[in-house]
Amino acid sequence: MKTNKSFTKRLRVTKNGKIVARKPGQNHFNAKQSGQKRLARKRAVSITLGKRITRRFLPNTGA
Repeated sequence: MKTNKSFTKRLRVTKNGKIVARKPGQNHFNAKQSGQKRLARKRAVSITLGKRITRRFLPNTGA
């Protein structure tokens, strides 16, 4: 089965095998948001994926 490249480009696997991604909804229309909310969205968030999804989207990564 092929890897879904568009999905894998949004994720990053850390040294310890955690999967990290940016929070969605931060590309435009941010002027209304408070500074705290904008900062919080910049931070990467840890994601938990099931074994089946990890095998499909992130093969050979150790995640």
